[in-house]
Amino acid sequence: FLPQPEHLDGSPAGDIGFDPFGFGSKDEGTLVYMREAEIKHSRLAMLAAVGWPLAELFDKTIANSLNLPVALTKSGASPSLLNGGLEKIEPEYWVVVASIAGLAELSSQEAQEEKGKDYTPGDCLFDPLDLFPKDKAGQLEMQTKEIKHGRVAMMAILGFAIQEALYSTPVTAQTPFFFTPIWN
Repeated sequence: FLPQPEHLDGSPAGDIGFDPFGFGSKDEGTLVYMREAEIKHSRLAMLAAVGWPLAELFDKTIANSLNLPVALTKSGASPSLLNGGLEKIEPEYWVVVASIAGLAELSSQEAQEEKGKDYTPGDCLFDPLDLFPKDKAGQLEMQTKEIKHGRVAMMAILGFAIQEALYSTPVTAQTPFFFTPIWN
């Protein structure tokens, strides 16, 4: 229903020519920058989509066993901007998170400088299990899977945040069939 931007020719992984707001269609450099941001946010969202419900399920148990304060909100929801509760998170945690993010950015920058024109957005030179295929077709398939799963995860995290803000109950309580063993 909208014209396909010139730079979105289907060659990047997950590219279907859809950019209604024109974020990546100004020039090739903008497209690479936006793709890099999308992949980084996708990876964070995939981790968060798993971590959010796990925190709601196990934070209290782990905190009590280690004699630490529980980080969940009063309703048992994960702390977030919309739920509140972020004040319970220790400043040291944020320092560690910012440091890890900084190291990831440095690694990404190093990969960009090392590979030059052959750089693939999102490549942080980190593959300790050697899961990334060696052949081009396998690489494109793996990158497509990653970006598609990441897009779904970003929507999931948005859904978690909105659900908990609207209903004031944890996601795990709203959808117990996902988080309660069938033998209970």
